[in-house]
Amino acid sequence: MFGLFKKKTEIEVLQKKYEKLMGQWHELSSINRTESDKKYAEAEEILKKIEALKSH
Repeated sequence: MFGLFKKKTEIEVLQKKYEKLMGQWHELSSINRTESDKKYAEAEEILKKIEALKSH
């Protein structure tokens, strides 16, 4: 109950964005390869940020 208003950590926010981008990447992979590659690149940048935050 009290966790309802708990603020998400920066890592949790980035993980959610990463999951969303990977879903979009998968959908686009069979339709539009160029857009798919862009989504994958964005997701990789977010993954690097997550790993950097976890290493500190």
